[in-house]
Amino acid sequence: MARAGMERWRDRVALVTGASGGIGASVARALVQQGLKVVGCARTVGNIEELAAECKSAGYPGTLIPYRCDLANEEDILSMFSAIRSQHSGVDICINNAGLARPDSLLSGSTSGWKAMFNVNVLALSICTREAYQSMKERNVDDGHIININSMSGHRVIPQSVTHFYSATKYAVTALTEGLRQELREAQTHIRATCISPGVVETQFAFKLHDKDPEKAAATYEHMKCLKPEDVAETVIYVLSTPPHVQIGDIQMRPTEQVT
Repeated sequence: MARAGMERWRDRVALVTGASGGIGASVARALVQQGLKVVGCARTVGNIEELAAECKSAGYPGTLIPYRCDLANEEDILSMFSAIRSQHSGVDICINNAGLARPDSLLSGSTSGWKAMFNVNVLALSICTREAYQSMKERNVDDGHIININSMSGHRVIPQSVTHFYSATKYAVTALTEGLRQELREAQTHIRATCISPGVVETQFAFKLHDKDPEKAAATYEHMKCLKPEDVAETVIYVLSTPPHVQIGDIQMRPTEQVT
């Protein structure tokens, strides 16, 4: 069912990074349901291809186009944007959803782990943002939208945690989104920039973070009623459906039962 305010996005192009599962997959599905042409990217596209088939069989008005892209590789990102430009004109919406967390603490973490998180959470997001803006600019798109899926970890530091470096990358996303808003305004565009910062969302995230301790990962989701990926997807639709003169800077959302 079409959401009020989403009509102007119908048949336009949205890029969703990290679309192979969790929040990214839910966002991609929600956008296809609203009639958009969605490019969903990830390092492996099997799950995205399955989701594309599901969306097609369900008769959703939009389409999902799987694209393999390693966001840790700038050449892959540039190649993806070039393909979107040649095949679909360009990007009107960029959803920077892909994120990486590793249990590398500040006192004993590995440099390779820190670099991996920084490359995906900060550099890839920034490269995609730059390329999305350039895509909009060259086509005189003045009403585009860039949405960064951030985290509550970008607003507070959790004590006794092994995710402090991860949190630092998400603080960077908070700063980058506000900096982007300022630069877009200075460029005299009406392209909007928004952060969405969820708390605990029931995905495979904890299992990837604690891949050597599945019981600890499972416990992350067992002690409270967590957010669902669909909750975040619904928030993305809300942000996109607001009138063009409305600038939403950051939405912080967490489970009602979450403490911090």
